[in-house]
Amino acid sequence: MKLRIKGNSLRFRVSRPELARLLAAGRIADTVRFGEEESARLTYALEHSPSAVAVTVHHRGTETAVVLPTHTAQSWAESDQVGIYAKHPLGKYGELDVIVEKDFPCGDPADPENADKFPRPDSGVC
Repeated sequence: MKLRIKGNSLRFRVSRPELARLLAAGRIADTVRFGEEESARLTYALEHSPSAVAVTVHHRGTETAVVLPTHTAQSWAESDQVGIYAKHPLGKYGELDVIVEKDFPCGDPADPENADKFPRPDSGVC
């Protein structure tokens, strides 16, 4: 799973195996470390929940999780829909754009790194 942070936006890119794990387990996560201390890390997660009625974001300590409604995650996975796009309200700070997309190959399709990506819906470049 890839995470891109730019301004007030979070963009997750998910491969086919990761999407399958998300649907089966309810959660996928990864961690980036910034130092030797236990707290010098950021864990980012993608979850689905049957009780969620909208895309939400939870931030606690060193973890940020995006929670999708289960029905939204399932219909996205079963379709050719590229992504899920939502705005998470931040009160006086505006909104956080939340983007969760299927990951498509970039560059050479024969590159082993592209093996678990979704087939491109068009012939456009990255």
